[in-house]
Amino acid sequence: MTGDGIRQKYVDDRNWAEYNERLVRRGELYLDLDFLRNWDREVSKMNRDKRGRPYEYPETFVRFMAFVHILFYLPYRQMEGFLRKLSKFVGELKAADYTTLFKRIAELELQIDDIPPSEPVIIALDSSGVKVTNRGEWMRERWKRCRGRIKVHIAVDVKRRQVLALEVTNEHTGDSKKFKDLVEKAEDNLGKDKIKRVLADGGYDAKDNFNLLRQKGIESGIKTRENASTRARGSPYRAKCVRERRKLGYEKWKERYGYGQRWAAEGILSAVKRIMGESVRATSPDGMFREVKMKFIFYNMLLSMT
Repeated sequence: MTGDGIRQKYVDDRNWAEYNERLVRRGELYLDLDFLRNWDREVSKMNRDKRGRPYEYPETFVRFMAFVHILFYLPYRQMEGFLRKLSKFVGELKAADYTTLFKRIAELELQIDDIPPSEPVIIALDSSGVKVTNRGEWMRERWKRCRGRIKVHIAVDVKRRQVLALEVTNEHTGDSKKFKDLVEKAEDNLGKDKIKRVLADGGYDAKDNFNLLRQKGIESGIKTRENASTRARGSPYRAKCVRERRKLGYEKWKERYGYGQRWAAEGILSAVKRIMGESVRATSPDGMFREVKMKFIFYNMLLSMT
């Protein structure tokens, strides 16, 4: 929307041939068996100086099966059957039993790999609720019982559309409470002084968040409340931002700080739910949190293939 209130027509200037090819290439990850090339070497390295029963399956194989579990909604017993059949066509593949798969996937270290940028980036923060199970939804409708939800908080590079940090909490954790964790984790993955600006909606409008940005030398793109006080009261930087927004007006402030780019975070939340499902099937809190993390980490892997 322009400053005079006239909505501009969206122009889709994508190269559709390149865009379609990127989406097609993502499908290659669904059956990427590159881990077979270094199977023995990786297992040997993992067992070096290990006490107790040695590993039989490399970490890259376990990650592949975790991806299959998340993407295709395959229960662990069915995953064992999947591997049995696949191993008949791929001689180098050793089929693991479902208990081994369950234990190894539960032990996976889930973290976002370092993503060194070529220049300072703008990040956007957002959150969304995740349904516990589809059965839980039915119980809410039929018996008026609340099964609860969990909540995922993310920080996204608005230019490259990659997740830089994520936190998973219960539904009662406010967005503002995870602001510091997200910013600091994104900073760890990007490198110090690589975050130029943080974009976030009014749910993150808190003095401590503005003070954190000021301390780190990061520009604020947090949308302050319309009736926010212009007095410092514990955060001179927030007061400065409030005064600036009032002086410019919302539309000019939004244009100056590129606030519209914040939708990159909402887009990723929507894409992950669309591709990998809106609910989790795990029953324990730890299992639920792990499942949500895997969804977003694997989504980053899909993006990295294009």
